[in-house]
Amino acid sequence: MQKLLIFQSLWAMEHRHTDGVERTLDENIAMISEAGFDGISAHYTNRREVVALSEAIRGTGLKIEGVCFPRCVEDLRLPLELAAEFPVSHLNLQPDIRPRRIDACLPLLDGWMRLARDAGIPVFIETHRDRMTADLFFTLDLLDQRPELPLLADLSHFLVGREFAFPVDEENHVLIQRILQNAHAFHGRVASCEQVQIEISFPHHRPWVDLFLQWWEYGFRHWRSRAADDAELIFTCELGPKPYAITGRDGNDSTDRWAEALALRQMAHELWAATA
Repeated sequence: MQKLLIFQSLWAMEHRHTDGVERTLDENIAMISEAGFDGISAHYTNRREVVALSEAIRGTGLKIEGVCFPRCVEDLRLPLELAAEFPVSHLNLQPDIRPRRIDACLPLLDGWMRLARDAGIPVFIETHRDRMTADLFFTLDLLDQRPELPLLADLSHFLVGREFAFPVDEENHVLIQRILQNAHAFHGRVASCEQVQIEISFPHHRPWVDLFLQWWEYGFRHWRSRAADDAELIFTCELGPKPYAITGRDGNDSTDRWAEALALRQMAHELWAATA
């Protein structure tokens, strides 16, 4: 049976409050585990940090999405080595390079995919601002050249980057759907045309929440149509700290991001059930 697994981003657990107080790694892992999340998203770029993370999750049953930021093909070797030693559900690759031409990207993508196949570890390319995949049209051109490129869809970056008119017209829906047809995992955040992350609990933001639910539903359905019967789809709640989070005059979050992450998880579960 296909399953939806909901992860929580460790980066999104950062407090960044004006009181200067931050939870420890162990405290964050305990919160995530006790709340019933299936896994975490964490950087896989530093051995010492990955070892500490492995110790922190021991006995919790939490799975891991490893995140890396390679600038060349060889930069992926360490994350793959760490993922082989400390297993992950997949590696989320943010290509930290910004070529202006498609031809300059293809050797990098091909090299990363070759290393991933050789290691036997799933590697997905995240759609993300200030990365190779920053622009929606450029990413669609990449897919024209590499139609099977596995993506991790964070649609918030495309919406705010392109600043679609609202309501989003059918032409733009089709463009987003093309991205979703290659989505092997998701990062959950709701954007507007002007902000990369808005408060999902505010009633006046409901139209944006509904837009993302509509896109995620399409993505879930398409994934289910092509994935194996026993495959697991990972949806990571990634409501980031400031400056992603909108803050008030006091410099602190305008909402409780942890409470909103729990609400977002519930939305994803309900959406998954509706696509069965």
